[in-house]
Amino acid sequence: MNRTKVAVIGSGNIGTDLMIKVLRLSDTLEMAAMVGIDPASDGLARAARLGVPTTADGVRGLIAMPDFAEIEIVFDATSARAHLANAEALAPHGKRLVDLTPAAIGPFVVPAVNLDAHLDADNVNMVTCGGQATIPIVAAISRVVPVPYAEIVASIASKSAGPGTRANIDEFTETTGAAITAVGGAERGRAIIVLNPAEPPLIMRDTVLALIDDPARRAGDALRESIRAMVESVAAYVPGYRLKQDIQITPVPRDAPVGTLVGDRPVTHQVSVFLEVEGAAHYLPAYAGNLDIMTSAALRVAEEIASAQELTR
Repeated sequence: MNRTKVAVIGSGNIGTDLMIKVLRLSDTLEMAAMVGIDPASDGLARAARLGVPTTADGVRGLIAMPDFAEIEIVFDATSARAHLANAEALAPHGKRLVDLTPAAIGPFVVPAVNLDAHLDADNVNMVTCGGQATIPIVAAISRVVPVPYAEIVASIASKSAGPGTRANIDEFTETTGAAITAVGGAERGRAIIVLNPAEPPLIMRDTVLALIDDPARRAGDALRESIRAMVESVAAYVPGYRLKQDIQITPVPRDAPVGTLVGDRPVTHQVSVFLEVEGAAHYLPAYAGNLDIMTSAALRVAEEIASAQELTR
């Protein structure tokens, strides 16, 4: 199968790690351009050393590149605001966009949950690092029992959060919360991100708390089996993804602050799942699992899009 040519917009941490993954890991994709706006960025310098064509003129520079017409898939690893402009500029050119920002123009995609659902979309959104880590667990719970409410907390090392991540904190919480319901299947969702300044930097940790109604306590074994199977599915493309502790299913006290109702839905138990994500250290150190899960998920989706396109030719 001929390799599908791709471009990466964004020469920061995420874009550079993604470029390296394409070069090292993919038998389906071929790096055709690395795009930035800072001529002195390490990402552009590294791309040039690796023989990848570069431009420091942003999306306009990409469009002006001699081989632009041959590029079929464009990854956007910039910011939510920048992606709005990039998507508009690329729209007339028929490119498929894989959006690693929280802009959420296109449908949400979490590979372990709905990889095949939006392969024909012009612009797919990879939610957020916290979403990629936790939404599969919410989905694993909701396929066993209804989930009136789910809350996730993503804790990442401050050193792994570049300017793009820091500029998108509000969008992170909004986009992740929306995807908890749209993809994870919870009726209501909430997301929290913590930038941990600890030294030495700590590995990415994620907590999923889901409220369910299981008065007879019959769903416990099925829930644990579903969650463990989902962890294995994510680990197939993010090898450092794993359970940190045993899955906990505990009764909700009737006088708990959450009460025994979410909206008008009764809840009897809380499911607590604790995860960690160790990065592959392709660009940043292993503590940056938040970087690795985003780029690994985006790579998986782009490869599937490329394979689907090849079958239709």
